[in-house]
Amino acid sequence: MADRRLQVFYTVARLLSFTKAAESLHMTQPAVTFQIRQLEEYFNTRLFDRTHNRISLTQAGEEVFAYAERIIGLYNEMDNQVRKLTGDVIGVLIIGASTTIAEYRIPTLLGEFQKKYPDVRLRLKVSNTVGIVHMVENNEIDVGIVEAPVNNKNMVVKVCWCDELMLVCPPDHELAKAKSVTAEQVLPFAFIAREEGSGTREVIASYFSQFGLNFDDLKTTMEFGSPESVKSAVQAGLGVTIISETTLVKELKLGILCAISLDPPMKRPFSIVYQRQKFRLRAMEEFLEFAESHCEDIEEGSF
Repeated sequence: MADRRLQVFYTVARLLSFTKAAESLHMTQPAVTFQIRQLEEYFNTRLFDRTHNRISLTQAGEEVFAYAERIIGLYNEMDNQVRKLTGDVIGVLIIGASTTIAEYRIPTLLGEFQKKYPDVRLRLKVSNTVGIVHMVENNEIDVGIVEAPVNNKNMVVKVCWCDELMLVCPPDHELAKAKSVTAEQVLPFAFIAREEGSGTREVIASYFSQFGLNFDDLKTTMEFGSPESVKSAVQAGLGVTIISETTLVKELKLGILCAISLDPPMKRPFSIVYQRQKFRLRAMEEFLEFAESHCEDIEEGSF
């Protein structure tokens, strides 16, 4: 119902990027440019300054942005109140998930949610923890689910369930028969790591710091951006790693990798995060409630 030109303008102004706005709105960049041009023709003034592949709001653009924010906010509030009366749960919901969660946990969650609310259009964005938190901050996604602690006063952070990270090695490795290993025992071996910005890497660094060790003390020989790549490297005998037990179900069942607990155990929270001041559409409220229920099932081992 809200003016499409205004919605497009608001997204471009918020992201200060035609490319990112097109991606967020699932439009082509020429279509976004056309909508902005139409709005500028309507007001008979430029709303953006375009210089050196960068854009910024003009004074008129700042005025339009302030009103657009209020108009779209009021529209969403009106829509939400009416949906509560009619019982409808519809709309677009953009979820962000860090890599491990996106690959191993969230498909089941989203599938069950979609069955319950088929009129909600779900979109999923995947990045590492730092990237997801950044998307939440920039209002690019409605809800994030991440695999590392988040300390941000502007966000609501709800711990969903706890995950254990374990040392992983090939079955013929000298540590494979150990009941548990300490941080110091990992240091002599070639180490396969996740990339910088990964929640897994952050948790490992925090754990090692408890014993006066740095992440750089590990003999990191390779870095990868996904758990699957890390596991493949370990399986090929290129080193050991520390990775979520959530990712290891298939490999442990087939006996192609071994997982050993660290002493003391290395655990981390999987958390739901969203902006504290964000207006919550009905679909978002229902998803948060559904996700929290899903997390309780995981903790109880019934899911």
